[in-house]
Amino acid sequence: MGNNKVCVVAGVGSGNGSALARRFAQEGYAVAMLARTTTTTAPLAAELPRARAYACDVTDSASVAATFAAIAAELGPVTTLVYNAALAAWGNIADTDLAAFQASFQVSALGLLLATRCVAPSMQAAGGGNIVVIGSPASRRGAAGSVAFAAAKAAQRGLTESIARELWPKQIHVALLVVDGVLDLPGARSRMPDKPDAFFIAAEAVAERVVHLAQQPRSAWSFEVEARPFGAAW
Repeated sequence: MGNNKVCVVAGVGSGNGSALARRFAQEGYAVAMLARTTTTTAPLAAELPRARAYACDVTDSASVAATFAAIAAELGPVTTLVYNAALAAWGNIADTDLAAFQASFQVSALGLLLATRCVAPSMQAAGGGNIVVIGSPASRRGAAGSVAFAAAKAAQRGLTESIARELWPKQIHVALLVVDGVLDLPGARSRMPDKPDAFFIAAEAVAERVVHLAQQPRSAWSFEVEARPFGAAW
């Protein structure tokens, strides 16, 4: 795929998204950062070489198409897509907001489909590429209070598997990274004082695992791996 490696990180905030952008920039990628606004991404783009911030609504097909067209024109064909966008919608059966329930599906599943449609043709034409989706244990085991989030992440997991089965034969590696822990961001531990240290995971550790997945040789391609605190076994 040449030396012009281009990574799109869809869903960039102060946690995983920023850590992912920094880590891929360290690996020599040009990095496109997608978020609804550029409040967080614009200052970060100014720090990183060959990085750009794009305002994009991943649930809107026109916004996604226009954004990926701009990325291709300004940075080059996308070689790695990291889909990190999610909507943290919480609530029980009776009190879950129905609009939030629908929006959660749109961000987790529809957005992934739209982004994949944009990058898969150029990846196939180039002879390969990588799509890494940031998943959650909620996709396997729901919990009270996570009606919308768990359902949306389960839909995303099923979609990712379907995409993988279609694209792997076309030399495009599709992988799901299940982050089995709470990001160790400022304030997280004080909000959960009853949780042990082993409950928290650094965003940088998540980013390291994503880079590993994106650079696996075909002979070692994985579909689903986990990121756990303190380097626990995958």
